[in-house]
Amino acid sequence: MLSYYGKASLPTRVRRPKDKAKVEVGVQVVERWILARLRHQKFFSLSELNSAISQLLEELKHRPFRKLPGSRPETLSSA
Repeated sequence: MLSYYGKASLPTRVRRPKDKAKVEVGVQVVERWILARLRHQKFFSLSELNSAISQLLEELKHRPFRKLPGSRPETLSSA
């Protein structure tokens, strides 16, 4: 599935349980932010919902970091 979508899996480090919490908090932030924005809308098809989620995800990716300079795309392009 990862190769189909052109993604890579980065498992947490062995014997580093603190890594897992950081990943889960990141997922929780995305989930809460998107669900909060969509909670009062009604969707009549899955493609309509996926489109709305994609737009919000792009918006979230371009939001500046709170404690660091820049945003996710800027960080990835400079790496």
